[in-house]
Amino acid sequence: MGAMPSAPLRASRILSPDTVVQVDERGRWRAFSPHSLRSYPDALTDQLAHWAEKAPDRTFLAVRRDDGGWRRLTYAAALEATRRIAQALLDRNLSADRPVVILSGNGIEHALVALASMHVGIPHAPVAPSYSLLSYNYRTLGLVVSAMKPGLIFADDGPGFARAIASLPRAADVEIVTCRAADSLRSTSFVELASTVATAAVDDAHRRVGPDSVAKVLFTSGSIGVPKGVINTQRMLCANQEQIRTVMAFLADEPPVLCDWLPWNHTFGGNHNFGLTLFNGGTLLHRRRKADRRRVRHHPGEPA
Repeated sequence: MGAMPSAPLRASRILSPDTVVQVDERGRWRAFSPHSLRSYPDALTDQLAHWAEKAPDRTFLAVRRDDGGWRRLTYAAALEATRRIAQALLDRNLSADRPVVILSGNGIEHALVALASMHVGIPHAPVAPSYSLLSYNYRTLGLVVSAMKPGLIFADDGPGFARAIASLPRAADVEIVTCRAADSLRSTSFVELASTVATAAVDDAHRRVGPDSVAKVLFTSGSIGVPKGVINTQRMLCANQEQIRTVMAFLADEPPVLCDWLPWNHTFGGNHNFGLTLFNGGTLLHRRRKADRRRVRHHPGEPA
């Protein structure tokens, strides 16, 4: 192998791999790090407010458009939109008993609905788009949505998700929000939510959000049966990000820039990468792929 290039590589700070090993009177070994975890915020969107003040014009999210350009969302714009949508969710009396379900893939609107929900203590569940776009009978989608009992469902592409939504029990009783309306689907425009004027009710609700508040519910893949909902609290999200930054100390030296496609309905893309970007004031670049709407007999984990 040739010599490693000297540029643009540079040294990066990481936590020293110190380990303390203790052996108790019964001969049991216990190994742990001697480094204490620094304090972390009570809610993930506290970091959105932090970076909106510290770096308002920095790009938070960028999505590749079909023409090759980038649609960008700054931290200041993200906070403003988050507060507006949060007000709209509060106006609809959404809560832990009437949460938000997101059927869409990654995107700016998806991110804003998720952040708005977390900001005011309304749990949300991002559901794998394949349950809507690649399924034949929508059984798994129905099970997941029935478990959540949502008060609102967000699907960015109304025509693409219309058939799946129509298959859901009580679909007519749940408000559907889309970015692009479908003739066969009664829905509210996302623009309506994003145009709502935020009031002090948003700040009051956010103050009630604490470390034990449920931020989201992530569903397992269902590869060994029916998908199961896993509760993610604010403490879990924030503590994990502080753990990551403690080990990868260079994240505090310069805001990270990630180019990523991992889905936000899984913990790697939705918690690790999205959270790492937000927590450290970075930029997340995402190139959206056109949804594959071909019908298949069944989705893995879903009976044919």
